[in-house]
Amino acid sequence: MTDTLEIAICDDEKNIRAYLISLIKKQDNGCSIMEYASADEYLSEGKEYDLLFLDIEMDSPDTRMNGMELARHIRSMDTCRQPIIIFVTGYEKYVYDAFDVGAFQYLVKPVDEQKFAEVFSRAVRQIMSGQIALEAEKRRKKLVIQYAGGSKAIPYHDIYYMESRNHNIVLYLKSGNKACTGRLEYYGRIGDLEKELAGQFYRIHRGYLINLFHVESYDRSEVRMANGDKLLLSRYKYDGFVQAYMEYISEGSQ
Repeated sequence: MTDTLEIAICDDEKNIRAYLISLIKKQDNGCSIMEYASADEYLSEGKEYDLLFLDIEMDSPDTRMNGMELARHIRSMDTCRQPIIIFVTGYEKYVYDAFDVGAFQYLVKPVDEQKFAEVFSRAVRQIMSGQIALEAEKRRKKLVIQYAGGSKAIPYHDIYYMESRNHNIVLYLKSGNKACTGRLEYYGRIGDLEKELAGQFYRIHRGYLINLFHVESYDRSEVRMANGDKLLLSRYKYDGFVQAYMEYISEGSQ
């Protein structure tokens, strides 16, 4: 994190952006503020921020995604700095979706100035306390496997999920991983990895061990991963999975 707090506001309403900027300036003078009218504008800039105020339903005709989709995209990005996300929206119906992407808080328009001050203060304290650095540390953790007569170290963040197949383990990897493109198969037991990787990975079925960071969505029968794969969720694992997932995203957003 830089010495200056870097804040972004993404909302299609200019007057809302101006109002949020005025509220931020009342709280803190040592920050940099950028504003965007759409998810496309935000992504095209390519910058990383400490704090993001994000609208959900943006009506810009040229945008590819709404605020919730942008948040999911941000969470799937391989970056060392993930922003604290505070949703600012006129709709309360998205509150549960907000927790699914590790949102810090959910403010309903019109935004109350006192409530904003409280939330902003807590967000800044979290950033200053180094929680973002802890998240970056998680990304540096690596799984060391024996493969092709040697060993390979694969960052946890590069693994979407693992599949147990005929006494082997198949790793499904992000395409940018240097160890292998797409997937890697080696001899091993998924039960051993389940214990080793507990906390960030969860076994949703006897055949699948998934990286909670890369969960896109889920229902009672399947989990959709950030790479688009849909995996069978055992009905006996559903409650445990939801609890593990909620604990994981809460740890990352507190």
